Amino acid sequence: MGTFALVAFTYFIAKYHNVKVAVYGTHKFEKGMLEKANAGEHTLEFIEPRLTPATAVLSEGCDAVCLFVSDQANAQVLTQLHKQGIRFIAMRCAGYNNVDLGRAAALGIRIARVPAYSPYAVAEHAVALMLGLNRKLVRAHNRVMDLNFALDGLTGFDMNGKTAGIAGTGKIGAAVARILHGFGCRLLLYDKYHEEQLVKNYGAEYTSFESLCNQSDIITLHLPLLPDTKYIVNSASIATMKPGVMLVNTSRGALVNTSDVVAGLKSGQIGYFGMDVYEEEEGLFFEDHSDEILQDDTIARLMAFNNVLITSHQAFLTDTALNNIATTTFFNIGCFANNAPCENEIMAK
Repeated sequence: MGTFALVAFTYFIAKYHNVKVAVYGTHKFEKGMLEKANAGEHTLEFIEPRLTPATAVLSEGCDAVCLFVSDQANAQVLTQLHKQGIRFIAMRCAGYNNVDLGRAAALGIRIARVPAYSPYAVAEHAVALMLGLNRKLVRAHNRVMDLNFALDGLTGFDMNGKTAGIAGTGKIGAAVARILHGFGCRLLLYDKYHEEQLVKNYGAEYTSFESLCNQSDIITLHLPLLPDTKYIVNSASIATMKPGVMLVNTSRGALVNTSDVVAGLKSGQIGYFGMDVYEEEEGLFFEDHSDEILQDDTIARLMAFNNVLITSHQAFLTDTALNNIATTTFFNIGCFANNAPCENEIMAK
């Protein structure tokens, strides 16, 4: 490397080694982990509101923004961020369907995500929803708190011997398969890509989604949200399911047509529904609305069923996952700051 090139490279590193990062949608549960992972390397501006066209101005003077699943990074927002000097986006999550990748590429904004943080966290939460629904734990607890120790209406079923359908056998789905095998479940799998170790080690069987619906007592969703998976659970697929089926979604809200699920619950076709994600969760989940009137009629209807268990996108929420998210996020920011390649970078196709 020539002298001029070396000086220029050194100047670039010095200029960008420390960047100012606007961390949107900051939550109390993650702030400490983020500060620890950053270790004073970069200047952090914690912003409590999520990123929207109205809040984009709050990152004025920053070099990068750090976003969560509830933040908006559409073309309008990205254009505003670019005008303010934002050149990097660090997603502190795996999903990025809230980012207009094409517009980001056109503007020269680099983006990276956290592709995996703890598949066990999400897998274990999915199984927790199954157990909570099956054994009616919330209802049982509420009764006891009212000094009602009667057991009527609390009958569950043995997981052992039941057929569990796992749609999506990536790292999370595979972890669910291992857990449910331990319960003694028969495993049916659906995925474009087959994990043969699940077949070999646990006697699992790959099949079509329709066949999985036909045979499963429990269906748990771990698919990515793609054009061909959006509303994969709909009135037609629900009609093919076993009456009284248990359905659990800890992946993406739009994998299910929620209105069709409500109809399935009303008819009894769906006997149990556990959800940690919701198609219309933006602006609802991750925030305290306890002093407000709930405006979402669909989720209000779901909350009225005693065979529905809702958590607000907390499946990832373990100390291990938070640490891994924070560590990977600042690894990505470090790559960007030093103009280095980043293995977690995502680009428009």
